[in-house]
Amino acid sequence: MDVLIIADDLSGAADCAIPFARAGHRTVVALHPLGPDSDRGSLTLAVDADTRRLASDEAARRTRAIHATHRRAGQRLYKKIDSTLRGNWAAEVAALRPLAGMAIVAPAYPAMGRTVSGGKVYVDGRALVDTELWKLEHEHRPAAIDAQLQEAGLETATLDADALRDDPEALSARIEAFASRGLDALIVDAGLEATLRTVALATASSQAAFFWVGSGGLAREIAALRSSPRMPDDVADLQPSLGPTLVLVGSLSAVTDRQCAVLRESGPVRQLVAPPSVLRQGAMHAQWQSLQACIGEILATGTDLLLRIGREQALDPAEGALLAAALARLVGPHFAKTGAIIATGGETARAMLVEAQIDSLELVAELQTGVAAGIPRDGRSHRPYIVTKAGGFGGDQALYAAWSRLRPP
Repeated sequence: MDVLIIADDLSGAADCAIPFARAGHRTVVALHPLGPDSDRGSLTLAVDADTRRLASDEAARRTRAIHATHRRAGQRLYKKIDSTLRGNWAAEVAALRPLAGMAIVAPAYPAMGRTVSGGKVYVDGRALVDTELWKLEHEHRPAAIDAQLQEAGLETATLDADALRDDPEALSARIEAFASRGLDALIVDAGLEATLRTVALATASSQAAFFWVGSGGLAREIAALRSSPRMPDDVADLQPSLGPTLVLVGSLSAVTDRQCAVLRESGPVRQLVAPPSVLRQGAMHAQWQSLQACIGEILATGTDLLLRIGREQALDPAEGALLAAALARLVGPHFAKTGAIIATGGETARAMLVEAQIDSLELVAELQTGVAAGIPRDGRSHRPYIVTKAGGFGGDQALYAAWSRLRPP
């Protein structure tokens, strides 16, 4: 199955692509479109368009350009979106609609507590509009899936896929009927993993003109249809890292706070907190050099380090990319001391790779659900594991579990 994945942030690209690597496909996550001389033929490719914080028209243009660069006959497109509808996803779907057909919009990820009912997203049973996740960044926007798509100029309909989860043929017929009448976007209600499995079965061999729009939940079911596992479930053959692990945390979610607390309590990990005031001023701040030197001293001893962005009462979420880039610059001089880097938050992961001049990763293991480990694809002498994890995902043990997978027995 030839699949092109276009995501709006790096952790999302890896989360969506890792099931294809587990299914036996050589899988690459790229920060930019691959050049014409790249070995594209044997790859499942996920491209991070890095559009989460762009203006909607620029996000649409960039997404369309990536599709134009990599589209080819027989290929299916998967537009990866955030399961809590962050970013410019509706404008990006609208840009792809004339090129790729009807959008099958299924952001549900039941394994992570994200479900869709009546065209609305629920997080652990709670309406998205009422959650901290939504209020932090998007309180001024409509939270309903159809409202966002209609604002982008698309005609929508909603399909109760849960009711047809035991009948993939009937579901396929319904989807093809919507596509044949020219519908722009079909919103899929799904509260169970079994429902997403049926959606995958109903669409994988369909001849209708459509593309998938979803989170990592639907991607896992699509990848499983053509599975010849290359990665064991327990990652037993993953070699331990050859140096200290640096855990970079740019996410400020409450979920991440709990995960960091468990990591500190359960493992021999030092913690440093980078105040936003230091990150804003960078090398001009009086504490910058001492903080940077401290990072180097800890890593030089082989000690694992948890480096976090500190909290401020008036911290603006729109500063995320700026603070993540500064955090990466703090670490940059000490990159070669690391054996592995776990980056929590897509902006943090991308900033670290940009600072290290790494353009793409080949995925090699899934440490926890949606937590992907890769290695740089270029020929550099230092190639640590790079692990990406979305900030708001996972249970309290998720960060500790991923960290422990990289350590020697």
